[in-house]
Amino acid sequence: MGIVSAQMQQAVLITYLCLILVAFSKVHGETQKPCEELKCSPHGPAIRFPFRIKDRHPDHCGYPGFVVSCNDRHETVLELPTIPVKLSVESINYERQEMYLYDPDNCLVAKLIEIRNMSFSPFYVIDRQNITLFNCSSLVMQHGGLDPNPNYPVAAPCLNSPGHQVYAVDSAGHVEDLQSCTKMYNVFSVPYYFRGEQVVPFPWSKPNCTECDAEGKKCRLKNSDTNNEIECVLDLRKANMSATTKSVITGAFLGSFVLILLVIAAYRVYSYDKNEKENRLKIERFLEEYRALKPSRYSYADIKEITDQFKDKLGEGAYGTVYKGKLSSDLFVAVKVLDSSKGDGEDFINEVGAMGRIHHVNVVRLVGFCADGFRRALVYEFLPNGPLQDFISSADNKYCFLGWDKLQDIALGVAQGIEYLHQGCDQRILHFDIKPHNVLLDYNFTPKLSDFGLAKLCSKDESIVSMTTARGTMGYIAPEVFSRNFGKVSYKSDVYSFGMLLLEIIRGKKNIGATTENTNQDYYPEAVYNLLEEGEDPRIHFGEEGDDEIPMKLAIVGLWCIQWNPVDRPSMNAVVQMLEGGEKLTKPPNPFASTGSTRSFATGPSRNSNLELETIVELE
Repeated sequence: MGIVSAQMQQAVLITYLCLILVAFSKVHGETQKPCEELKCSPHGPAIRFPFRIKDRHPDHCGYPGFVVSCNDRHETVLELPTIPVKLSVESINYERQEMYLYDPDNCLVAKLIEIRNMSFSPFYVIDRQNITLFNCSSLVMQHGGLDPNPNYPVAAPCLNSPGHQVYAVDSAGHVEDLQSCTKMYNVFSVPYYFRGEQVVPFPWSKPNCTECDAEGKKCRLKNSDTNNEIECVLDLRKANMSATTKSVITGAFLGSFVLILLVIAAYRVYSYDKNEKENRLKIERFLEEYRALKPSRYSYADIKEITDQFKDKLGEGAYGTVYKGKLSSDLFVAVKVLDSSKGDGEDFINEVGAMGRIHHVNVVRLVGFCADGFRRALVYEFLPNGPLQDFISSADNKYCFLGWDKLQDIALGVAQGIEYLHQGCDQRILHFDIKPHNVLLDYNFTPKLSDFGLAKLCSKDESIVSMTTARGTMGYIAPEVFSRNFGKVSYKSDVYSFGMLLLEIIRGKKNIGATTENTNQDYYPEAVYNLLEEGEDPRIHFGEEGDDEIPMKLAIVGLWCIQWNPVDRPSMNAVVQMLEGGEKLTKPPNPFASTGSTRSFATGPSRNSNLELETIVELE
C-alpha cells in the first residue's frame, strides 16, 4: 500500500504542475509544428519520433536516418541509403528501442546475405550466425519440403532454380534431414534471425528517448540545433485541458493551502523516489555497458507471456520467486522474478554482470533479463532435475540415490565450474554462495552452478577482495568471511564452501553445525575427520554395499578444503586434480585443532595468511 500511495501522490502532483504550467505560462516548444503518430495501414506499426514517414511527416518529426515509407501494398518499408535491398517493418518496440524487419517476399535469408557486410547506422546487429546453403532436389520438394520447425532449415525461394529448392541452415546445427541435398557454400556473419517467424531485430542506441518516456514527456529534436540533440517536452495532447479545469487550477494556485499541500506532496514523493531512481539509473548505466555481451532484454510484458502469467511456480527464495517459462515449443526456461522491495539492485547487477562473462558447461546459462522500471527478472536455461540438494537431503525421500560414481562426477563438475570462475574468465569471479541448493542438474545430471547474486569480481592476479559485510549461507561460509581474525577473504572462501558441499554429499542429509539448538550432536565435519583417523568409512549407508574409495576420496578432499587457515586450503585447480586422480591422497591436517598454526596444503612450513596477502579493492 505504501508503494501505491506514493505513486498516487506523484500522479496528483504531476497533474497539478501540468495544469499550473498551462494556465500561467507559455508551453515550451509551442511554435514547433505538432508531429502526429501515423500508420501505413490499420494493422501496421505506429510511426512516431525518432521515426517519420517520408512525404507524410515534416523533417523535424524524425531523427536523421530513421525514415520509413509506405509502399503500394501499404507495408512500412525502412528507407536507408546504405541498404540496397528493401525490408519491411513488422513492428517497433519504442520502450526497448528495437525494430523488427521482415521480407514481404518471404526470402529474408537471401536479403540478409546481401547486406551482412554493410553498415546499418544508426542501427546495429544484435547477434550474428554462420549459415550453410544447400540445394535440394525436387524429390525433397515433392514430399512436402523440410520440417518448418525453427530448429530445422529455412527455405530461400528467391535463390531457387527449376526443380531445386535452396535451404539455409545454421552451420553449427544438425543436417541429418539434408542428406539428399547438395551443399552449396558457407556464408559467415549473417545477422541473426528468428527462423520460425522470418524476422530479424535491429536495435538502436541513439537517440535515447527512454528518459522522456519515463517522465511522461515527448521526445523530439531541439529547435535550431545542428548537432541532432534531443529534448523532452510536455505532451499537450495528454493534458486534455478544459476551461473548467483551468479555472479550478487557477483558484488552487492562488490558495496558499493548496500550495502548502503541493510542497508537502513534492517533498514526500521526492523522498520516496530518490533511492529508486538512483537504483534504476545505476542499473541502466550498467546495462548500457553490458550491451556488448548480447543477452536478450525482455520487458515485463514479455516475462508475463513467457511464464504464462506466472502459472508454474518452481520455488521461492529470499530475494525472489522462480517460475517455469517457455520461449518456444521446445525451449523451456526458468524465470527468477526479483522482489522489488528488497535490495538496491546490487544483486541484479552482480548476477547479470557475472553470468554474462561465463560460458561453461558447469555454469547455468543466462538467457536474458528484464529491467523494466522497478520490475526485474532473470531468465535462465531450465534444468529439469532441479537442485542437487533434492538428491542428497535424505535416503528415504522421493528422490533415489544416484550412486557414488554419479556423485563423484557431480562433485568433479562443480569443482571444474568453480575453477573456471576463478581462472577461466577475464576477471576472477568469486561466487560466495556455493551450496547444494545452488547446484542444478540437467537431463543427464550434469551439474551447473547457479545464483550469482552474491558474486564479486576481482583481478585475476590478486589474491584478496575487500568486503564490508559477511555474505553467504550459514554452514557454508568460510570463517574469514565472518571475522578477519581468521584471515582475509579471497577465492579460498569458495574453496571452503565447496569442501562443505563435498562433506554434505557423503553425509547424505542436511548439515548440522555447532548451533545452540544442536549442542548435543557432533559437528559433522569433525566427526568425518575422526572417522578417517580411525580408518572407518565416513559415508552414510543407503542400504547398498559398494566401493568405499569414492566417499573416502570425497571426505579427504572436503577436509583439505575446509582448513581453518585459508593458505592451507588447495586452489580449485588442485582440487580438480585430486578428484580426477586415481592415486591415494594424503590425509589432511586436523582443521579443528586449537593450535596457533596449521600445516599448509603444500608441503612447506606453516604460514600466517594475515601477513602474506594484501587487500585489494573489489571491482564494481
